[in-house]
Amino acid sequence: MSFRLHEIAPSSAATPPASTPRDPTAIPTIPKQPTSIAETGLTMGFLTDLVAKVIYFTGAITGQRIEEMTKLPFLGVIDKVLEFLKLEEFTDIIGADGGFSERSFQYIITNKGRLKVNEVLARSQYAGPAPVPLQQYLDMCQRQQIGDMVIDQATIRKAFSHIVVNEQMLDRIGPAANSARSLFLYGPPGNGKTTIAEGISNMLGGYVLIPYSVEIDGQIIKLYDPLNHQVVKQNEVGHADNSSSVPFGGAPTPVRASTFPDARWLVCRRPRVVVGGELILEQLELIFDSVAKIYEAPFQMKANGGIFLIDDFGRQKCRPQDLLNRWIVPLEKKIDFLALQTGKKLQIPFDVLIIFSTNLNPKDLVDDAFLRRIRHKIEVPNPSPTEFRSIFQLVCKSKKIPYSDDGLRHLLQEHYMKVGRDLRACHPRDICDQILDEAKYRNIPPSMSKELIDRACEAYFVKLG
Repeated sequence: MSFRLHEIAPSSAATPPASTPRDPTAIPTIPKQPTSIAETGLTMGFLTDLVAKVIYFTGAITGQRIEEMTKLPFLGVIDKVLEFLKLEEFTDIIGADGGFSERSFQYIITNKGRLKVNEVLARSQYAGPAPVPLQQYLDMCQRQQIGDMVIDQATIRKAFSHIVVNEQMLDRIGPAANSARSLFLYGPPGNGKTTIAEGISNMLGGYVLIPYSVEIDGQIIKLYDPLNHQVVKQNEVGHADNSSSVPFGGAPTPVRASTFPDARWLVCRRPRVVVGGELILEQLELIFDSVAKIYEAPFQMKANGGIFLIDDFGRQKCRPQDLLNRWIVPLEKKIDFLALQTGKKLQIPFDVLIIFSTNLNPKDLVDDAFLRRIRHKIEVPNPSPTEFRSIFQLVCKSKKIPYSDDGLRHLLQEHYMKVGRDLRACHPRDICDQILDEAKYRNIPPSMSKELIDRACEAYFVKLG
């Protein structure tokens, strides 16, 4: 082994800087609620189809509920659509639900309307929040680019203060995060590559505006994904009537409907999309649902304004070379090209810090031509004995296990040096979990005793050789 026991001499834990990182992101600005059909960016035909489907699927529904489901205002938009559907005898009013305003009227689909809806459903079964036009989405991506942020040393150290990362590593992570382009993390398994990627994501901070869906030529692309987008809830958002936009987090102010924010947009934390060995090439293109007749946005589009982590790179079902070739244009041009079923090509921003993480040998996965396109390459090596000790101290503190230098010396002597085992950053956490299991079974307090350490290692490690 490359370390000696005297390297584990007790040392005081490093104290993270007390400085508070500044938030380099601007408060996102939500567009104002549309006051007319023209301001939605959608056609009357599209909206009548959408509202008709909503009524059809719910059976009987009030105007207020239609407003809530479509995220469009009743006055100036929904009321005009309902008026058209009523004049065309596609809908009828069967009463009111607890009120006398038009919002409380209950609407149903007529027999004539059912024929119309069946025709509409053959084209698309989408009946959710109204989409925003593609151009509005593109403009929003331009306004909230990840590359506009600046991350300083204090922010870096604050973000990683809860784990053991040496100064040299931090000084490499910082420029990589600021590049907002691409990062290749490689090294042995269990040393925190995924943790580093998550730390970069948390460090970015800030918020982005994400629409529920996007419309292009009458086609729907679902963008919001609750698995990858964390919505920031705010009870009230208001602003002066003469404002052209409504800032998220502004002081609650009594406002008319015309000054409310456009509910088709969600305020979310910067996305952190993580995929692993399950990733296939088809998930990087627009995914068409042949039943619902709508598209699901690919991972990189959902990650716009944030991080896209490809974990366990090289272990996907597709060849690494095929996966790498898919990123050549986006990495160079910061744009991606997606295709509709009609053959129409869409140019979508690739505003993503893409991170490739692998524990395989990079030489077996990528060639020099691709590595040149990756802005930063960072090796995440095995921890030094001193770092290993610091990690153990942190883990023991969090799991309420009394730390012991003697116990650690025994662990290293018997279960690392004698068998030629490498140190891994994940081992302290896993071994402590094993100690807790053994102590619980024997109804004794957990400790770093030789007996519990030996039993924990026997259960955790596979015998070498």
